[in-house]
Amino acid sequence: MWTIDLARAEGWTEACSGVLSPEERARAARYLRAEDQARFVASHAALRLILARALDAEPRALAFVAGPSGKPGLAGAGLAFNLSHSGTRALVGLSTEARIGVDLEVLRPMPDGLRIARSTFAPDEAQALAALPPEARDRAFMAVWTRKEAIVKAIGAGLSMPLDRFSVSLPPGPATLLRMAGGPDAPADWTLHHLEPGPGTIGAAAIARGHAPIALCALPATWLHRLG
Repeated sequence: MWTIDLARAEGWTEACSGVLSPEERARAARYLRAEDQARFVASHAALRLILARALDAEPRALAFVAGPSGKPGLAGAGLAFNLSHSGTRALVGLSTEARIGVDLEVLRPMPDGLRIARSTFAPDEAQALAALPPEARDRAFMAVWTRKEAIVKAIGAGLSMPLDRFSVSLPPGPATLLRMAGGPDAPADWTLHHLEPGPGTIGAAAIARGHAPIALCALPATWLHRLG
């Protein structure tokens, strides 16, 4: 598991863009704000460097393929991966043994958190969130959101998987999948990890394997110098 400080990539957008595919550059161009374009480019350049290191390959030579629901993969590589970025931080998860999903969010006030939870989350999650003191709800909401998104991303279901189909735990307890309905997987088949990969951020990793450990590493600042 790798965390990347995208603020260090300011001024490196052209170099980062140079290792991306035309399709990735086209996706970056769809962002309206230059700041968002630059962060997309930097996070995907970092992903390519991390994958290239794991596979002993050249970052530019990596060819991504889209799964049934659009989740990117590397054909024949035997390596599952996932990327999430929010604000000036990115998170990359890698696994050679199981499907993996990661999600990352900048912590921020969520005045509509309870309303969103009641309309989107499973009923037990919404009830547990409502029972918390108001000052604890924003952080708990973001923890639940990232845990659920990480699971959806690991499965590769995209928007087709309703978030009320399964339940996860709320902090301060350990991140846990509590219930999964309508599928072959049982909660014991999954591992969830709570992450705080940078100041003011919260995230999660979901691995489709029971009792799967992770190691969180920071990508060294010198990664930008390897883009040439």
